[in-house]
Amino acid sequence: MTRPLIVGGLGPSDRTGIPKAADEQMTQLAFGPADGLAFGIGHALDDLRKLGLHPSEIGADLLILAAHVHAADTRISRASEAQDGWTREIRLVVPVSDPAMWRTTELTVKRALDFLTGDRWQIGFRARPRTHQALVVAPDNRLGGIPYDGISLFSGGLDSLIGAIDRLSAGHAPLFVSHAGESAVSSSQEACFEGLKRHFKRNDLDRLRVWMTFENGLVEDVASESTTRGRSFLFFALAAAAGSGLGRQFEIQVPENGLIALNVPLDQLRLGAPSTRTTHPFHIARWNDLLRQLGISGFLINPYWNKTKGEMASECAEQALLMKLAASSLSCSSPAKARWLGLPQGHCGHCLPCLIRRASLLGRDPTPYILDDLKSVTLDTRKAEGIQVRSFQLAIERMRRKPDLATTLVHKPGSLADVSHQTADLADVYRRGLAEVGRLLKGVRAAPG
Repeated sequence: MTRPLIVGGLGPSDRTGIPKAADEQMTQLAFGPADGLAFGIGHALDDLRKLGLHPSEIGADLLILAAHVHAADTRISRASEAQDGWTREIRLVVPVSDPAMWRTTELTVKRALDFLTGDRWQIGFRARPRTHQALVVAPDNRLGGIPYDGISLFSGGLDSLIGAIDRLSAGHAPLFVSHAGESAVSSSQEACFEGLKRHFKRNDLDRLRVWMTFENGLVEDVASESTTRGRSFLFFALAAAAGSGLGRQFEIQVPENGLIALNVPLDQLRLGAPSTRTTHPFHIARWNDLLRQLGISGFLINPYWNKTKGEMASECAEQALLMKLAASSLSCSSPAKARWLGLPQGHCGHCLPCLIRRASLLGRDPTPYILDDLKSVTLDTRKAEGIQVRSFQLAIERMRRKPDLATTLVHKPGSLADVSHQTADLADVYRRGLAEVGRLLKGVRAAPG
């Protein structure tokens, strides 16, 4: 078995030789000319310039690094390229503006990625070619001031919608950052954002929307991967790059309820693949380490780390607006699977995020679900419709019998050393989150069919 090696190149003259080991398979990732960087990066830099933002060259480096990570994460199959069917070994060599500075971050980047994706990453940096020393257009001093007071991630999900409403209602002026994904996700982002614009009627309400994708077969004779565990690395990189153009200290708001942010495995078999770590405190802490090492005066924060999804919804600053736009938001883990049934893309109603969403809006949920009535039949636990329901039921019963166990379980997904002073509160939000889902599942039957 070979180890994938992805080497980025900037322009046709960038032919720096990168030695590879005998067991490595090298893939060139060509970013194109300086005035049209591929994979959405050139468009992102151009869109930021139109918004009056000029990221630092280090900020541009973050976009280049994120592209390498996203390419590797989505175009290297775990099934064929991991000896255990899950853990891949991946090496990246990334062209950057300041290799000496970036080399001080290698361990931080590795720790963030190893934790986030469950793979083993090796990261190396080299100098950009002379033709690409500057990727960012210098700012025009004649331009006016920058209206944004921070960055907020905007995924099109219910949590990000609530975060946006709360932020705007409080009088803040964040620049929203989105990654355009599959059509259902993109449509939800657009519908929610247009709804916010109609409601708030503000000239400073803007969004950076980046489309980054890679052709299938990028790595020769290797299939693509569908798990996309590394998505948040891309999201955070986009936000940090945009923020580096603000010219002052800034926050990156990452709205995510505490139950999902922790993502405690519902059973012993879920510690690996099914337990995502997108907004886990450990990952956010490593990103804050990285920004400090790079001299970027920003930091990531999840303002809802101690809230359940239901608490976020019930405490949202503008309830009428939330209920008006909630159905347009998208929480489902696999919205495209509706197409297999010949149905419109949307919420399946039975995956883990769908169940948490339904519980958060219980009694007032405007969302149409493919599995609309959870109580109409006994759900088959051998099929997708019943797997998550039964896992939740087991976790809820375990917590009912041993509520103190939460203090131990919250450590299962990863280290909480960076937020050790919050452990008791994290355990409590875990208990409350399970109880919230428990109210949804009262009377629901799940058993092997």
